[in-house]
Amino acid sequence: MADASAPRKRVRPRKFVGSTKAPLSSSSSSTPPLNSIPQSLLQNEALNTAISALPSNYSFEIHKTLANIQRHWLHDDIIERFSDALTVVLADVTYGACCALGCDLLVHYGHSCLVPVDVTTGIRTLYIFVEIAIDEKHLVETVRLNLPDTKDRFLENKESKEELAVGPPTSLALVSTIQFVSALSRLKESLSSPLLNSSSPNLWPGPYAATVPRSHPLSPGEILGCTAPRLPDAPDAFIYLGDGRFHLEAAMIANPGVPAFRYDPYSKKLTREGYDHVRMRDTRLKAVKNAEGKGTWGVILGTLGRQGNPGHLKAISVTPIPILLSELSPAKLALFNDSIDVFVQTSCPRLSIDWGAAFERPLLSVYESGVALGKWGGWWEDGEYPMDFYARGSRWVEARKNGEFITA
Repeated sequence: MADASAPRKRVRPRKFVGSTKAPLSSSSSSTPPLNSIPQSLLQNEALNTAISALPSNYSFEIHKTLANIQRHWLHDDIIERFSDALTVVLADVTYGACCALGCDLLVHYGHSCLVPVDVTTGIRTLYIFVEIAIDEKHLVETVRLNLPDTKDRFLENKESKEELAVGPPTSLALVSTIQFVSALSRLKESLSSPLLNSSSPNLWPGPYAATVPRSHPLSPGEILGCTAPRLPDAPDAFIYLGDGRFHLEAAMIANPGVPAFRYDPYSKKLTREGYDHVRMRDTRLKAVKNAEGKGTWGVILGTLGRQGNPGHLKAISVTPIPILLSELSPAKLALFNDSIDVFVQTSCPRLSIDWGAAFERPLLSVYESGVALGKWGGWWEDGEYPMDFYARGSRWVEARKNGEFITA
């Protein structure tokens, strides 16, 4: 893709994403209303000096976190003062909302409120989204430089310098991870309005038909690796703002007919992304067909946080063998004897989609198990492979709540 800021001088790569000069709507020392945070924290020179060492475009909300710790009087100070015990921070691998450990205060960096604060089983939870400031001007200009201005030109996939009559605007759906949701909202506003006073004649000055879809209870535009909205109005393309492909692939799986683009704020590159839908669907179809009619099913309840909901175990109508595992691997499942014909894992559908072919026996997701048992229609029938594992009201959620597969 063409670079909106080319030609550019070669610069040393930065460790952190974005421009340090970009305006930050919520800085690393930003706070909620001042009366909720003690002045002793806000005006603590040593604390503010320490905070200044953090990347200025990352919003870690340090003052807010410390205020919560002080306000709710955690036990570590008492324990260390009146005993020989030492409190520690467990810095083990975590997998986002899948993890919730027994503690006094859970400070969760980087995801939205996927586990509602009123159901965290007595754990006081503070969500810090870690909003990241990016070079939003470069993002807008890159989109306007590279994506065609009208629907017809987009579908024809042609480049031309000739003047064209104004037609229907290109429709774009915008998605991202939680760190960039605020930037996504501002991107929609910028693309939906005409570009005024641009110094570059190569940028399309007209408006786009931009939308920010939503899968409740996620934030507008937010997607997960297991949950992405299906775009009912079939936009001309969708743009994913973020790095990596894991979350992006969820949106592509849910919308196989919509062209996908990724703007990486680390590299400041806009790329066209593809996904082998045929191979994925054929592989998962083979697994489902191999599972149909088999007698013994092992249902793996993930022991990591909230991954092992017993409702899924109850929904399996073939008297399954319950198995508790923290992490899956082909080697672990190979240790089970051949009396188990099919495995169903409740942890994450992407384990089956991305890695299912590596296992000797069928490794189904909950959705695929419902299809194999004849409760739900298959994607080869309705054309949709759902990616709504966490979405409110989805078949997956209802199976967890009710302990049964409700026929769609």
